[in-house]
Amino acid sequence: MTRGHAIHNANMKAENSNPREAAALARVAEAAREVQGASAAIQAHFNAVGERQASALELARLTAAVQELEDARLALAVVIDNGDR
Repeated sequence: MTRGHAIHNANMKAENSNPREAAALARVAEAAREVQGASAAIQAHFNAVGERQASALELARLTAAVQELEDARLALAVVIDNGDR
């Protein structure tokens, strides 16, 4: 099973069980995609001949994406913890 299928299956399970959990999980998935995109943009600089440094904007995008992923994962954990009570 690919990572994308695993996320999709997890989203489907969450949608069927708890709308707040589904929204939190969707936020994590979207944040992970943004981190992946920002990382790919930076990697392109290192793959290009003569390029050795990403732009400040690309680094800021990656930093913001990682922070959002951390925030989203924390929010999902809170939703899951509250659901167990």
